[in-house]
Amino acid sequence: MPRAYSLDLRERVARFVSAGHSRRAAAAHFAVSVSFVVNLMKAYHAGAGLEPKPSGGRRHAKLDRHRTFLLERLAEKDDITMPELSAELFAATGTEANPASLSRWLIRNGYRFKKNTAGQRTRSSRRQTGTRRVDGHTTTGHAA
Repeated sequence: MPRAYSLDLRERVARFVSAGHSRRAAAAHFAVSVSFVVNLMKAYHAGAGLEPKPSGGRRHAKLDRHRTFLLERLAEKDDITMPELSAELFAATGTEANPASLSRWLIRNGYRFKKNTAGQRTRSSRRQTGTRRVDGHTTTGHAA
């Protein structure tokens, strides 16, 4: 990932443009792109300052605020689907959340695949893990 331009360069570009030069001239003079200078000056005039915006990292704050609601709903109804949970979250708090986002949030918070009482993942009774050979060993479909 590319690094942000230094604050020193940003200040020099802003002074150059503020002195009456065009944004294109500033881009050519400092060997930066025109879009960088345009966006820098737009943010500067809007009052955002010259500091670069933070980059990287994840933001989970949207669903973390509703942690107690989500965990209470899971405790009340443990077989709730993600679309149902999304609809209930919207009805209760007005926060829209994609079912896939809810699923990722739950996985990050320790909720995994459904398990049966033996602690194994549930699986269709018709699905076999492999075929038995004559000698009693199982194969997974690859040549033995």
